[in-house]
This record gives sequence, C-alpha cells and structure tokens, in this order.
Amino acid sequence: MKTANEIRSAFLDYFVKNGHTEVESSPLVPRNDPTLMFTNAGMVQFKNVFTGNEVRPYTRATTSQKCVRAGGKHNDLENVGYTARHHTFFEMLGNFSFGNYFKADAIELAWNLITKTFALPKDKLLVTVYHTDDEAHGLWKKVAGLSDDRIIRIPTADNFWAMGDTGPCGPCSEIFYDHGEGIPGGPPGSPDQDGDRFIEIWNLVFMQYEQVTKEERVSLPRPSIDTGMGLERLAAVLQGVHDNYDTDLMRALIEASADATNSDPSGAHAVSHRVIADHLRASSFLIADGVLPANEGRGYVLRRIMRRAMRHAHMIGARDPVMYRLVPALVREMGGHYTELQRAQALITETLRLEETRFKQTLDRGLKLLDEEEGKLGAGQPLAGEVAFKLYDTYGFPLDLTQDVLRGRNRTVEVDGFTAAMERQRAEARKAWAGSGEAATERVWFELKDELGATEFLGYDTENAEGKVTAVLDRQGNKLDKATAGQDVIVLVNQTPFYGESGGQVGDSGVIFGAGGVEVAVSDTQKKLGAVFAHIGTVTHGTLAPGQLVELRVNGRRRGDIRANHSATHLLHEALRQRLGEHVTQKGSLVSAERLRFDISQPTPLSDDDVRVVEAAVNARILGNSEVVTRLMTPAEAIEQGAMALFGEKYGDEVRVVSMGGQDEGLNRQYSVELCGGTHVRRTGDIGLFKIVSEGAVSAGVRRIEALTGRGAFEYLEGQEGRLLAAAGALKVSAAEVPARVATLVEERRRLEKEVADLKRQLALGGGGGAAATPEKVINGVKLSARVLDGIEAKDLKPLADEIKGQLGSGIVLLVAKGEGKVTLVAGVTADLTGRFNAVDLVKAAAAAVGGKGGGGRPDMAQAGGSEPDKADAAVAAVEAALAG
Repeated sequence: MKTANEIRSAFLDYFVKNGHTEVESSPLVPRNDPTLMFTNAGMVQFKNVFTGNEVRPYTRATTSQKCVRAGGKHNDLENVGYTARHHTFFEMLGNFSFGNYFKADAIELAWNLITKTFALPKDKLLVTVYHTDDEAHGLWKKVAGLSDDRIIRIPTADNFWAMGDTGPCGPCSEIFYDHGEGIPGGPPGSPDQDGDRFIEIWNLVFMQYEQVTKEERVSLPRPSIDTGMGLERLAAVLQGVHDNYDTDLMRALIEASADATNSDPSGAHAVSHRVIADHLRASSFLIADGVLPANEGRGYVLRRIMRRAMRHAHMIGARDPVMYRLVPALVREMGGHYTELQRAQALITETLRLEETRFKQTLDRGLKLLDEEEGKLGAGQPLAGEVAFKLYDTYGFPLDLTQDVLRGRNRTVEVDGFTAAMERQRAEARKAWAGSGEAATERVWFELKDELGATEFLGYDTENAEGKVTAVLDRQGNKLDKATAGQDVIVLVNQTPFYGESGGQVGDSGVIFGAGGVEVAVSDTQKKLGAVFAHIGTVTHGTLAPGQLVELRVNGRRRGDIRANHSATHLLHEALRQRLGEHVTQKGSLVSAERLRFDISQPTPLSDDDVRVVEAAVNARILGNSEVVTRLMTPAEAIEQGAMALFGEKYGDEVRVVSMGGQDEGLNRQYSVELCGGTHVRRTGDIGLFKIVSEGAVSAGVRRIEALTGRGAFEYLEGQEGRLLAAAGALKVSAAEVPARVATLVEERRRLEKEVADLKRQLALGGGGGAAATPEKVINGVKLSARVLDGIEAKDLKPLADEIKGQLGSGIVLLVAKGEGKVTLVAGVTADLTGRFNAVDLVKAAAAAVGGKGGGGRPDMAQAGGSEPDKADAAVAAVEAALAG
C-alpha cells in the first residue's frame, strides 16, 4: 500500500523526471488574487502567469498545493465528516504547462502516470471530454486505447473551465475511477451520476481560448495546461478504500483523536472523529500561514472551523481541551513535506489551546439556551433565525455549528432570519473585507509593469542615485505627457534609492531633481505588485516629463530613523521569544521614522518585569555594537540556518536574510536571524537606544508594543528627566530623593485629611463651627436632631448620623450637607422607632424641599440629594412637619 506521503512524492517525482520544475505550495492566503478568501486550487499561484502578467523562469511546473474550501462560494464545511470526500483542507496535485505542451502530452503524461506509475487497472477508468472537443476524444482513443463508450461527451459547463467572465478558458477532460458494481451510482452524464460508484480523480484543463467579451472568444497564441488531482481521493483509490477518511493519513489523525478522548474511533462518535481530523488540518495550516481566530474575514472562518471541531470533541465527552494535543500527530504525518507546520508548531499549539479553553467556557451555556428554545418548538419546526443569531452573537456559535447540532435532532434553522440579523450587524465589516474594490486599481499597475518593467531598487547601498523617468501619472493613475509646478504626481523611474512601503516599513520621502530646475517633493513611496516603485509627490519647480534623466535623493535623516526602528524590531522579536516563549510570532508591524509598532501572537499581557527584561535584552545587543549582516540565499537554506520567516508570506527563489545581535551561545547562531527585505543599520550600535513606551491588546491573542529608538528615545527620556528635575526643584530635594519625598508627602496628606475629617466630625457633633444645628426638639413625642453642615464630605454623613443616633438613644437624625450647587441629605431612625417612621420617607420629604427627587436606603438610614443649598432650612422644616403628622 502506498502511503499518502509516498503518493505525493511519486506524483511530484514523475513530473520532475518529465521536465517539470517542482514549485512549493503557495500560502493559503492568496497574494495575487484579492477576490479569493483562501487558495482553493493549484492554479491560483500561477494565475498571473496564465494571463501573461508574470513570467517565471520555467514553462513546466508541478505542485502539491494546500487548499481550503470553507468560505465564500467554495464552502464544504457543513458536509465535512458526514460524506466520504468532503474536506475543508485538501491537497491538490497538479502539473502545469505555460505555453509549452498541450493536449497530446497532457493526456499521455496523465495516462502513463495512473496506469504505469500508480498501476491502476485500465478497465476501471473512463474519461469525459467537452462535447465539441473532438481532438481530446481522438487523443484518448489513440493514447489510452479507450473505446467510445468509455469517453463520455459532456455538453455542460462541468467540462468547460473559465477563469472568470473574461480571460483564459478552455475545455476539460476528467478521469473517473469505477469503484465497482457494489456501490450505487452511474457514470458521468447519466441520471444517477451523483452516486459514489464513479469518482473523479483528475481534471485536465486545456486552456486554449481567451474570452474577450461575453460574446467573443478567440484562440490563445500559446495554449496551456492546468490539472488538478485530489491527493485524498487518489490515496483512497490506491489504498483500496472508498472513503477518504479510511486512508492512512486521515486514519492516523482519527486514531489520535480517539486516543486523546479515550473513545472508539469507529464507534458512535465516528463522525466527530472525522470532523476533528479534518478541521485539525485546516486550522493548523491556516495558523501556520498567518491567520488567527477573529470575528470577521479569514479569522472568522478559521474560528468557525476550530469551534466546530471543538464542539464535536465536547460531544465525545472531552472535558479538557483536545485539539492542541493532536498537533504532534499532524506534524508527524505532514510536517516532512510542509515544513511550515514544524516551524509554526508552538504557535499552532498555543492558539488551539487558548481558543478551545475560551470556547468551553461558553459552550455549555449556549447549548443550554439551544435546548430551551428547541423545547418550545413543535415536531419538525425549524429554529428561528433570530435565535440562531443570538447563539452566534452571544456565545460565538457560527450558524453551521448550530445547524450541525440540530442535524442530529432532525431539525433545521430558518437561515433567512439568521442572514437578515447577521447582515444588520456585519454590514460595515463586509465593506472592509480585504480585496474589495482593488481589482480595477491593480490592473492599472499590471499594465504599467508589463509596459515599463520592474523598478530596480538601489537603496540598500545608497540614498542617492540617478534614474530615468519612465512614466508620470496623476494621483488616479492616468498617464501624463508632462507635469508642471503645483501638480500632484506619481513618478515612475527605472531605478531608485527610495524604499517602497512594504513589510511594515513605511516608504521613503525626499526630492527628485531634473535638468532645467525640475524639482519634485516626494512625500511617500509605495511598492506596487512587489516590483513597481511609485514615488508620490508634488512638482515644486519646472516641468517633469517621461524620458527625463533625474537625480533621486532620499531624506537621509528620516531614513536613518526608520532603519534604527526596523533593526530594533528584529532584536525585539527575539527578545520577546526568549522571554515569553516560541509561540510569539510577528502579527504585524509599523516601522516609521518616529516610532516602531510591533504586534505579536501573545495571549496574555506583558508584566512590568517582562517589559523591563525585554527592554534590557534589546539594549544589551545594541551596546554590543555587532555588525548587521545581510546575505542572499534560498528560502530553504535560510530556514535551515534558523531564519525566522513570516508564516504565510510567499518568498521568491532568493531571499534576503538579515542577522544581527552577535553570536548567541544558547541558540548556537546569531541572536536574530530573519527573512527581511527592509533597510537596516550597519551595526546595532547605530540604533543608539531602545525604549518601550506602551504595551496593550489589539485583539484576542494579539498584543501591541510601541517603542522608540535613537533620537526619539533620547528625546523621550530627556522629557522624563526634565519633569523629574522640575518635581525635585519644587520639593527642594535631589532627583534621587524624589520618590521618598513624594511617599512622605502622600502619607502626610493622608494623615492631615484624616485629622481634618475628625475635626469636622467633632464640630458637627458639637453643633458649633462647621454645623448649624437646630436645638434638639421633641415632636410628637420623638426627639429630632437636625443639623445643616458646611464642608462635610457626603461619604462621612452616614457614619456621623450613626454617632448622633447613638447619642440620642431614641430619636431621629437629619443631616443636610451643603456644597456648591448641591445638597446631600441623610436621615437616620433609631431601631425602636422604625415601626413608626421610615428614614426613606423622611429623606424624600427633605429632598423635595431642596429641589431633589426621590431617595433611597433602609428604614433606619437613607440618603438623597438636591440642587438648592440655600433652602437647607426648608428641608429641616419638611422633616419636622412629617413628624408632627
């Protein structure tokens, strides 16, 4: 039996031997298609090659592409676990020709692979072709020797592929495997084609046309090939099973789930183990490619996947988090080929553990609500969409999780109601979805790149250079023949020392000079499509036109500050990992001239000690003044030497590896080694000084650190020192004595405040000085002590009333404290009189007399307020009247 890993290797090796270049899987978050949420097919990373917007150094390629279908129109989530072939994560094996070979070679390569290399019996195979594709039909007869009845013509779009409404397109040819008569279902094109007997294992796309308009289709000058074969389906066939979940790779993960939950992998919870195995793969690969759980966008889809698996673990009976304990099993099975799983293992483990811990806190309450609402429904009645939305909004239950729970109870959800409620809440979030509205703008830059070529960047070695203007644009991207003083422009040149914003580092500013007194003040530089540098600025003198030779000068002082901040982020990253753990990974950054901002995957706040230790570690490396070394190497070599790569980034064949901080004995390498295309200091001492100024949360599991370096840090500390010296002068002590002196003053103030409060209380009790007291009266047989007070805090009134009640023995107390524009009243009744008089009623009567309303408390003590202190005597009179009855 061939294992899934052996099948993947055999596929790739076969095509490499047949002249193809093996290309690494691209990340699950597409870098070249803003319309896709996740990479869902092998051709995604080659889209711009097929359209001609990108040229690669090879014309034949083969890949094993990791794919996710769990969002947008490609969403298989709710079927996963219940069917034999649905997955959220899967591997797409493929071979590609970019204008090199076409149908004949594609069909021959495919047939030889599956019948010779994989030794599938020919009588178990049949194919489909597009109904007008006589060429493909004839080639299958010639190459494979298939009879006409085993080459099925399909007249539908199922066998005609298109990239979109316009662009490359062409007919397909699908290869099917017959699992045998014992399984229901008919061949493709038949009425019962949806059965499981005939399973598509490979799709060959013959990209031979371009759809120019809806009505016009022309032949491509260089027809191409795009194929896709699901590894899981092929493994099932080669391993003699009908269910993808019975293959060795999936079975290993299912067994790991069963072991972790102490349950039978094939028993009553078999579906749950399948869900956990599938979702473990999707979750782990998404995290490795830089996605973290969130409440919108890609992070929301990841959270849905994770929580669905976690709910199934709960169903099995797991009381503690389970999924993070399965990560080692996944790394053993797939980490050999997909090494990003090994590099991200700590982050994957921590993210899964934290998410499942949080979810378990709300799961029981959410299920209880669901049970209560379901108990109100009749047999077969669907759950209201508003209830499903409440489960989502309050307890974090995605709709498909609620549907999954109810599926086992033969009940559905009113999806329209849920959707309406969701739309109301997420309207703004949808507007902000990454990729919306970008396609048209990006086309402009594709056209410019095709016409003008890439910009050569010279800024690693210089801040001044000469170049030739290749285009002048307005701010909307329209070409200009010329631009005169006062016009806002975007300038493109053939080479530049200006760094274009990317990787968190802001773009450079400076000046472009040309003959005849031309000057352009450059305020920003952007890097488009990773290759075209757009200098954004304003013509301040002369006339600028394409073809001119110019001198470009970067603002050196600003660039120096940016370099210092960028290099400091590298040292900070390593210091954080050493202090907090290897789960710490960069989740975003901003490197500007003024400051640096660094976001990390970290579930808990940094303590004061953490900040102090990290800050000291960075400054120690700065003081070491080690050389910052930049080398070019392949990504594989870089990672082998310990370089930190950003998970999810797509790197080219050659990368820049930046090392700094000196040799670290514990790591047996340079202190910091990262893949980075930014600009850096030459020696760490050039950073000058590092100071963290803030640390806080950005979102769940992500913390943000803001810091200063160099001049900014010195200015910050100078300001802090100035404030300290000012305080020392005011206190008439040295700076070193300020903390002790302040502590003494604070303690002295507390003592004085207490003395003042005691004196005021004594005066109030004595009825003189701070209190205007009415003589103690007896009204209707009851003693009343009423006092109007100045300068008494409201918080001291109730204790004071208690003391007076104690002095009275039996009676009623009314205290009226006057303040600026307000009155606070407290009424007290001794215990023996609460049957006759209620302090709440008395204080309400008093409050009404001073412009107040209401009052509250207990029968023996109540408080109220008013807004007319000049009517304090009226409050006393109101209580006297109440007692007189």
